[in-house]
Amino acid sequence: MCKSGIPANDTLPVYSWAEIRKHVSKSDSWIVIEGYVYDVTNWSRKHPGGERLIANQAGQDSTDAWTAFHNDKNSVSKYLRPLRIGKVREDENKESELIKDFREIRRTVEDMGLFKASIPFFTFIMLHIFVLELLGWLIVYYFGASWSSLLVASIFLVSAQAQAGWAQHDYGHLSVFSSSKVNHGIHIFLLNFFKGVSSSWWNYRHYLHHAKPNTIRKDPDIRMEMFFLLGKTLPKEWGKKKKGFMPYVHQHKYWFMVMPPLLLPLYFNYEVPYFLWSRKLYGEMFWMATFFARYIMIFYPFLGIGGSFLLYFWVRFLESHWFVWTTQMSHIPMSVDYDQDEDWVTSQLKATCNVDQSLFNDWFSGHLNFQIEHHLFPTMPRNNLHKTTSLVKSLCKKHGLNYQSKSLFQAMSDVVGSLKESGEMWYEAYHM
Repeated sequence: MCKSGIPANDTLPVYSWAEIRKHVSKSDSWIVIEGYVYDVTNWSRKHPGGERLIANQAGQDSTDAWTAFHNDKNSVSKYLRPLRIGKVREDENKESELIKDFREIRRTVEDMGLFKASIPFFTFIMLHIFVLELLGWLIVYYFGASWSSLLVASIFLVSAQAQAGWAQHDYGHLSVFSSSKVNHGIHIFLLNFFKGVSSSWWNYRHYLHHAKPNTIRKDPDIRMEMFFLLGKTLPKEWGKKKKGFMPYVHQHKYWFMVMPPLLLPLYFNYEVPYFLWSRKLYGEMFWMATFFARYIMIFYPFLGIGGSFLLYFWVRFLESHWFVWTTQMSHIPMSVDYDQDEDWVTSQLKATCNVDQSLFNDWFSGHLNFQIEHHLFPTMPRNNLHKTTSLVKSLCKKHGLNYQSKSLFQAMSDVVGSLKESGEMWYEAYHM
């Protein structure tokens, strides 16, 4: 035994994968990182990413997920060591050639300094957000609250909100500053104060998505069964069981009237307050309230309280289209299935695709057009993602993985096409 009371590595019990995979319940969860077995049953409640994030990894090798989300490995490791209970049998602890090559690429891009952010770049991003919102306000200030001036102003206000959404994504992934506290602080400022949403809510949902993208019951971003069935597995399953009350065969048509226009102004304005209230996160509720106070304060002289709220919902309505198409075009057309316990690279490539690079596409999507690289390296600053594409493409070519990059129009069209295909699968299975 070590002085800390933790067994020395050479005295640790040895477990087979068959044994490890038995420990996958909420009351008994084991994970594997770098060949060591950790009992995270009790500690998962303390995990910053939430208990469910750990539960979704139970009984699996979480090495690459752990590496992807934690820049400061040494600091995080001190929380892991007391949880170490054993190691994987040596004959079962072998990396595949794909994972060996990926981890070599990871070391290469780290040596290239691609995990270090460009402060001038992110300073420009922040400044241009504030300028866009200022221009929106100035148009109303100088030209009054006519329909024409409000329409022009809303273009700038929507752009400011959308770009702030992409910027908060950078800080939420801790990809700008080396200090987690600084990243978290700016994340709260952008998301709670500037956008009126919630940092904790975003962290909870988004890290679940990244860890298991497009995974049924594990990725909250694909929980759309009330209105939409995605992929090929769930439509067939629901159809055979005669489940579902929506006319899913028409989901590619009513998509345009539901998801793009209503997600932000309707659903998120319900889900976020409910999330905060149920978890008693009153501090974040206060910071959300400051957004609405700020919005009313700057537009009240021209529109009054009611008019300010109407402008808010109009901006959210327009932003919702921007947000939904941009975030879903890289995921909905891809594989949607139950957890297959696949390696990090395979699972991320199956669930993501890219949109071709251009100055407009980069700005319009906040560099989320590099969705593949972002999912493989989620803490990498977005302006460096394009520098890894050649390495990732060569990895995919060597191992026969499908690396998809599309035009912006094609990517959006594929959303509708995949919805149509999934709806028809449900209909055929339902009426078989």
